[in-house]
Amino acid sequence: MFVVFSLIDFSGWWSGNTLGNILQFTAILGCIAIGQALVIMTREIDLSVGSVYGLTGIAFITLEADLGVPGAMLVAMVIAGSIGFLQAMAVIKGKIPSMIVTLGGLFAVRGLIYVWTGGTVRSLPADSRAHWLTQLFGGELFGIDAAIFWTAGLVVLLSLVVWRTKFGNRLLATGGDENTALSQGVRTDRVKTIAFVLCSLLAGFAAILTLTDNPQTHVTLGDLMELEAIAAAVIGGCLLSGGRGSLLGAVLGAFIITGVRYQLISLGAPASWYISFVGLVLIAALIFNQFLARWASQQA
Repeated sequence: MFVVFSLIDFSGWWSGNTLGNILQFTAILGCIAIGQALVIMTREIDLSVGSVYGLTGIAFITLEADLGVPGAMLVAMVIAGSIGFLQAMAVIKGKIPSMIVTLGGLFAVRGLIYVWTGGTVRSLPADSRAHWLTQLFGGELFGIDAAIFWTAGLVVLLSLVVWRTKFGNRLLATGGDENTALSQGVRTDRVKTIAFVLCSLLAGFAAILTLTDNPQTHVTLGDLMELEAIAAAVIGGCLLSGGRGSLLGAVLGAFIITGVRYQLISLGAPASWYISFVGLVLIAALIFNQFLARWASQQA
């Protein structure tokens, strides 16, 4: 991708401003994609993350006037985690497919955003933007956006959890073969609940990273980000059949999606081209991943 874009537009692609913006938005989308990858590894899916992202951001900006920056962040994250927990309960206790539950969550939470905001644009006051906590999540370190460091830290931490802890083993076992996992004593319901809650929390955290850097909300905040997050996770190697995936791969998938978006913008392409690209790449990645899975099983 770097080679192709460099040949097309060398000076524009390699400018510090372009790469900086791409990495910043990769960090935001990558944070959501990490959570999506965790859910996909359990053979479930969460279509509500874009709306959760939007509602968390709205809650943070709106509640800041009464609760202050720390209180607003805390309550906003609690709201995000609660949505993930409620959806997990509906999937597990109600025996309803996660695609249906989270699709309903997508519309329900998006509706709450419209009701809460009334369609108005809101932003943080100047003193709140200068708050140390706002700067911690939305500022810069050595000229690099804080979101990049936060997402990099999350990739390292959660990758260690997935590949080096009992929970990670149980997560992959649940997605690989739930009945076998149950027979080995894995509490698959608990594993899925944690995965859904983490997914919503990471979507909410991505909203905090976004709004502390650019503290202005709108009703379409997070619209269609769930599709980008799913595409990033699948491009990064997560199988929708569960049991396999990579959190680093999900972030690299987010980088590909974000990089292509900026290149299409610089070429003056219509916005619809980007949506078409995401859809086509998602289908191609699914086909390729399934091919690799079949090939690996034949080699075993």
